[in-house]
Amino acid sequence: MATNDPSRILIVEDERHIGVGLKFNCEAEGHLATLVHDGPSALRLVHDDPAAFDLIILDLMLPDMSGYTVLEKMRSADIQIPVLILSARTLPEDRIRGFDSGADQYLTKPFELPELLSRVRNLLARHAKLRGAATPPDEESTTYEFDGAVIDFARHEVTVRGEPRTLTTLEFKLLKCFIENEGVVLNRSELLDKVWGLDATPTTRTVDNFIVRLRQHFEVDPADPKHFLSVRGVGYRFVANPQERAEA
Repeated sequence: MATNDPSRILIVEDERHIGVGLKFNCEAEGHLATLVHDGPSALRLVHDDPAAFDLIILDLMLPDMSGYTVLEKMRSADIQIPVLILSARTLPEDRIRGFDSGADQYLTKPFELPELLSRVRNLLARHAKLRGAATPPDEESTTYEFDGAVIDFARHEVTVRGEPRTLTTLEFKLLKCFIENEGVVLNRSELLDKVWGLDATPTTRTVDNFIVRLRQHFEVDPADPKHFLSVRGVGYRFVANPQERAEA
């Protein structure tokens, strides 16, 4: 997609007055917007062409299939389109389940339109970088390497031992947080605050689930991790070169 092409947004909202309003305002911002009113219709569109959309605005309380299920089915099919959940569900466990299912952002109803449009712009900019559409030719890439992995944060690209990997926006944020704090033990509360902007809750498994994903991406043996380490009773630590650290 060229940099001057309009972004394509899929809106999944069963309340027609909200859906029509979202479509109108997205189009007023210069985007192309498609509105559907149920989960199966959304899944058919993204499965038919995973590259057809740059962003999905997803309600949770949908007929026939919840927004959680739509998101989980997308992520299980490795469809990594950014998703902004827009829901009347305001409890912390709802937000946590949304992030665990693979959401990139979560906004509660009622919402302020300027905030919604700001989040839309932010997610679209990140997705454009992921697809190589928004990186200026003269921009210097910021790369990081460890154990056969090469991470280009400027271009949002990852290869692991020669194989390209696709990371979600939140996986990238978590990875960057660990790299910036290499060797430091980070507890779950710190990670929830730095990466998700969430207050700690005693029941969340969000951090643990994302650590599992990073291990699957980067560890030679995810069951015996050497880089993304658990520190029992405290949190997690990232070690780029375990051998050097052991010798030191």
